[in-house]
Amino acid sequence: MAKSDVLLVSSPRFVDHRTPGGHPERPARAEVMARVAERWAATGGPAAAPAPVSDQALARVHDGRYLEDIASTAGRRVRLDPDTWTSPDSEAVARLAAGATVAAVDHALDRGAPGLAFVRPPGHHAERARAMGFCLYNNAAVAAAHALARGLERIAVIDYDVHHGNGIQWIFYDDSRVLYVSTHQYPFYPGTGAADDVGRDDGAGTTVNVPLAAGAGDADLDRVFREVVMPILAGYAPDAVLLSAGFDAHADDPLGGMQLSTDGYAILTRRLWAFAAERCAGRLAVVTEGGYDLQALEECLDGTLEVCAADPPASIPPVRGSTSIAAAALQSVTRAQSPYWPGVG
Repeated sequence: MAKSDVLLVSSPRFVDHRTPGGHPERPARAEVMARVAERWAATGGPAAAPAPVSDQALARVHDGRYLEDIASTAGRRVRLDPDTWTSPDSEAVARLAAGATVAAVDHALDRGAPGLAFVRPPGHHAERARAMGFCLYNNAAVAAAHALARGLERIAVIDYDVHHGNGIQWIFYDDSRVLYVSTHQYPFYPGTGAADDVGRDDGAGTTVNVPLAAGAGDADLDRVFREVVMPILAGYAPDAVLLSAGFDAHADDPLGGMQLSTDGYAILTRRLWAFAAERCAGRLAVVTEGGYDLQALEECLDGTLEVCAADPPASIPPVRGSTSIAAAALQSVTRAQSPYWPGVG
């Protein structure tokens, strides 16, 4: 994969979503993204500014009344829930964030190469009719629905944020066209993501939750990917992979209690890129979620670009170290998922 094939979609406008002083999802996160984007472009990496997402794309995953309510916050500071605020420009910025993710998906589908959207506000907690957890529009869900609207039959959304992506889960809970796999700290905000949440009706078996105790590190997550995430991906055989990339499971993050390193995150991303290159004709899209330590965020963003701009590896050795936390989680995951994915665990 040549660097020139990989597209980064981002915008300095993401700083214009202004949260209250002391809020962890702060404009400085957008400044980090802008620095990473500038370095990428300065070294020959293709970059693009996003267009606002269309009403039609938003309406595929959000209720009409909810969209009206969020639109009505334009020009105002509004507290939507205890953690989630708008500022005068937030609605417009959130439209750009969702639009960037759509553009990343379009690039992945059209070019067979990774498309990355470095955005804020994040999205994976936003439900059909509720803003929560710093999120206004569900960027990853909008992107997945857009991929389906373009004719894909199956898309996999992999979410390695420290928090469970309740919004993505519930939006597609009964839809077999979207496989949602989440590794997350549990119990933890937002309180969802138990192993026995597996989907319902036509979607039974296409929600896969891996709830991990605080303290899980690189070897734990790598084992979960090797024994659960990658086998289920192979069995599902998606047409494309969408990575919901939250970097708040990093050991330095102030909100989470997990212990991933920057290199550990790169290994997980490398496994997904290798899979997408081999099984999905290179169709990988990445959208940022959490990540609140600025240095760790910057390192992980740089690392994600580096992974996606490199040739997919032929093999990736397991990460060495204790996997006792993974082992405990795999017991419940195997019980819940074995009716749908017999080879898991």
